[in-house]
Amino acid sequence: MTLSGFLQLAASTAVFLVAATVAKSWALAPGLGKLVLTLLLYSAGNLIMLRLVREFGMASAFSLSAVIQLVAVNVIALAWFGEHLTMLQSAGIVLAIVAVALITLGPAFGK
Repeated sequence: MTLSGFLQLAASTAVFLVAATVAKSWALAPGLGKLVLTLLLYSAGNLIMLRLVREFGMASAFSLSAVIQLVAVNVIALAWFGEHLTMLQSAGIVLAIVAVALITLGPAFGK
């Protein structure tokens, strides 16, 4: 991964995390400003993702982004918003992380 790619991935993750946080805030107390901000943030995150797709390919870019967001969004939901997961939901998240890791790392080990 290039430095540019890493920075773009970090930027898209940060934007998507802020968007998810604003979306949760909107869900708790709806308002037009929060809705517009959420849409703008998700749009900005997707524009960054387009550059990542060009650099890494669709499968790798979206897989990396998905697993990073999966972990980070759950940390925010659990720590900041006080949400709770059942054991089955927790197991599903762990399996999703393993699945994305296998998809992402598979080509490197399959050669």
